[in-house]
This record gives sequence, structure tokens and C-alpha cells, in this order.
Amino acid sequence: MAKLKPFTMPKWGIEMSEGTIAEWMVAENAPFEKGAVLTLIETDKITNEVEAEAPGRFVRILAKAGETLPVGTLLAVLSDGAEASAAEIEAVIAGFKPVDSSFDPDGDEAVPPPPPAAAPPPVQAAIPDGVAISPVARARALEAGIDVAGLSGSGDGGRITAQDVDQAARPETTPTLAGPYALAPDTGAFASPMARRLSAIHQVPLDGIHGSGPRGRIRKADVLARVERNQPTPAAKAAAGGVTVTPMTSMRRTIARRLTEAKSSIPHFYVRRRVRADRLLALRAAAQGKRPSVNDYLIKACALALVEVPRLNIQVHGHDIHSFGSADIAVAVATEKGLVTPIITHADDRSVADISAVMGALAQRARAGKLKPEEFNGGSFSLSNLGGFGVEQFDAIINPPQGAILAVGAARPEPIDEDGAIRIVPVFHLSLSCDHRAIDGADAGQFLAALANLIEHPELL
Repeated sequence: MAKLKPFTMPKWGIEMSEGTIAEWMVAENAPFEKGAVLTLIETDKITNEVEAEAPGRFVRILAKAGETLPVGTLLAVLSDGAEASAAEIEAVIAGFKPVDSSFDPDGDEAVPPPPPAAAPPPVQAAIPDGVAISPVARARALEAGIDVAGLSGSGDGGRITAQDVDQAARPETTPTLAGPYALAPDTGAFASPMARRLSAIHQVPLDGIHGSGPRGRIRKADVLARVERNQPTPAAKAAAGGVTVTPMTSMRRTIARRLTEAKSSIPHFYVRRRVRADRLLALRAAAQGKRPSVNDYLIKACALALVEVPRLNIQVHGHDIHSFGSADIAVAVATEKGLVTPIITHADDRSVADISAVMGALAQRARAGKLKPEEFNGGSFSLSNLGGFGVEQFDAIINPPQGAILAVGAARPEPIDEDGAIRIVPVFHLSLSCDHRAIDGADAGQFLAALANLIEHPELL
């Protein structure tokens, strides 16, 4: 007899509430060995490989590739390697109860429920002496104004318990009976009651459906499979209406939720400045060996400016401001699935060459979806550079709980005043977005002044 157990959506980190089945790496009933990659689970910003803890096989795979499901959802039924009957598999599925591992992803701190609306004080009901009632039940009856004279106690010797009082305090409700659910016409097909209901709901005839249950019985999954096959494909929908509807990925939904929250709840203000870039570009051109990118120099410049103006090197958590002793710079990296912000920790203590090497490795893992949670969670400041796409200037949305983000465009030739003479040199357009709850305009101005000095005198880097 096979040993069966549920295979559920794993939970990595306290904030994970759901995951997406990116791909099943093993087929149903295909044996696998210990250490084999079973499936790829995509979370908010990374894709994790789930490895087999022991040899076995999936005797039933329930979740489909591309589905986004809550943590703890039954994904498949796992066997120790032996074959299992359909009845055994159905018993595991029917008896499965998911564990409640819910978490509110919309906030960093638990939000207490709102206080209940004030209610009029209950009428005090006197309880005659000699009534068999427990002390707890007596207190609850007096508090709720329940007349215990008509209560029938369920305790020993007819004693009124707290449960009896609570039951009496509940409002009376009258159930509404909708009657039996319409089933599909009986055509003699051998089908389960659920399959018949689904057949009626989706108007799918049972004739012609091959049942996968015992003795060819048509099951719920067989009807749903036929319903899915009858749905028009995305290509057909596009050809018919000219619009292709693609559901958001888990990462895209998380980005949308966080940016909406940030833009609606954080009072943004923007400080902008032009900075000459010719000297930094010349310093980079003179570098020997593998040259760091312009972004690597900007990361170093931001880190040193944060050390000089630490009032921007912060995170905002509710009514608290967390200040950091080192500059951990989150850098925006575009991937096929969305924006990821890997973090260069202690950027103020690193050389530009070291930043370049670390950033290259982080960007490569980010595009492959292999970042570890600690490599993209946190950070005290963000940098977003769209200069590589030819963007000259833009404003960025703050990445909470950080207090500021710098947006950098492409260096373009512009006239500047140099000791009374007009020169045409490459110029960066910088835009600093700040959280006005924790940062004032003077702080932002001082930071941009320090940053401009570092960029225009790159030997300081």
C-alpha cells in the first residue's frame, strides 16, 4: 500500500501569502529521486526551486502551471513511489485541510481593528436566587440583559452554562431555502452529483466525456477539463476582439499594490537639479581593465552623499523614523517579469570596482529570478537610472519603507556657465523624490548639493 501525503504551496518568509506555479518539472506518475527539482514556485520577486526530500512520485497533480494560489493550498498528492488507487488518492484530497498561514501583506505592522460602534447599555436582568447557573454564565447574562428564566441548562443537573447564555444572546435567523439545485438531464451517463451540477452550470453535455473515475465514472475534473477546452484561446479572443487579456503575474500584482500604496499614502515632494557629467565620464573612460558602469559611480556617489547628509539615509515605519549608519542602496533593475531592486549593502565602504562586481552578480540573479529575500528586502535609499534607454528626465515613486529615491536620466550636451564662459558639456538631470513626513526640503537640497559635488569632482569617489 502506498504512503500518500499532500504536497502544498510552501511558505518562504513571513510576508509570503501566495505563490505561482511557474512550471512543473516532473510529470504525473513519473518517479523521481531525492534532490530532484519538482516544481518552480514564483513569489513576489524570485523563483524558487522545490527539491524532493525523498524518492517518490506525484500520483495526482491538482494545480496547473501559471496558477497563483495561497500558501498551504494542496498542489499535488505525493506517493513514496508505489502506485495508489483512485480511491486512496481521493481520500487524501477529501481529507486535506489547509493550515491557516495568512498574513496581511499591505502593512509592515499589525493594524488593530477599529473600535466597535458604541451600543446602548444592555438592560440588566435580575437572576433569582436558587437558579442553577455557573458564575461565568451569570456574569454574561447580567452583562447582556438575558432573562435566564426561560433557558434550559445543558450542564450537569440542568445547570445553565456560558454556552447556553451565548446561544440565547444570538439574534434569531430564519434560513432561506433555495430548493434543490438543477441538475443536467439524466441521459444515463455514469457521473458523480458534482459532475452533474457542473454540467448544468456550464451547459456542457455529459455525453462524450470520458470519465477518469472508477469504472469510467465522470468526475468533477473531467467536466472542468471539457469546460476549459471549450473556452476560446487568447489568440482566438485577440482575433475576434483585437484585445488580448493577460492576467498579472504575482510579481506584477505586488508591484502594483506597493506603488499604489506608496503614491496614495506617502506625501511625495520633488527636488531637481542639473549636474555636469563630463568629468565623471572622462574618469570612467580612463579606467583600466573592466570599466565600471556610470551607474556604479552613481551608486558610490549616492552612498557618500548619504553619509554626509544622513537625514535621507532612513526608513519610515508608521510614526517612527529608522536611521542607518551605513548606506544600503537599492538599485532598480528591469526584468522580463517586472522591476526588482537588489541592494548594495555598505556601499559607502566599497570601492567603485567592488560595487561594479557585486552589482553585476546581483543584476544577473535578479533577471534569472534567483535573488534571495535578503538581497532585495530593506535598503535605506533607492536609485533608478533610465539613461540607458535614452530617457532624459523623470520622477520616481518612493520604494517604502525608504524615505527617498533618486531618478537619473541620460547625460545630454547642454550649455553651462563656467567662470563666466558658456561651455557645452554632458549634463545629468537629477530628480530626488522624498517622503515629506520625515524629510524636509532643506535636507533634500543639501543632499543634492553634496551629490552634485561628488559627481562634478569624481576624484572624491
